[in-house]
Amino acid sequence: MRSLAGLLIVALFAGVVYKYYWSSLQSTGAATPAQVIDIVGVKNDLLGIATAERAYSAEHGTYASLDELISSDQLIMKSTSHNGYTFTVETGDQTFRAIAHCPTATNPSCTSLMVDESMEVQAAP
Repeated sequence: MRSLAGLLIVALFAGVVYKYYWSSLQSTGAATPAQVIDIVGVKNDLLGIATAERAYSAEHGTYASLDELISSDQLIMKSTSHNGYTFTVETGDQTFRAIAHCPTATNPSCTSLMVDESMEVQAAP
């Protein structure tokens, strides 16, 4: 009987620690594995757009819109969105900025990301 009571106390303690651990991860903004995979995919797509912009600029002397990159075969994308993120490209004379707009309607805690000619993915302003 004592061993059963001891086992129940250990199980209760483990349950409390488990619950506290997961609730603290969620309160600090830690992402789920699926969210991490989505963000990595979005970052890879942004880097692909930036690489296509560089190639297009080397060939044409100017940066291009997302549709121009796709139609010129510099960028192979099936869609201009990725798991709710939508991509846009803003171009200037000698600059570009590719932005992945996050789906705040379905994921209020997400952050839009961007990349420019520096090739560094960062949070969009």
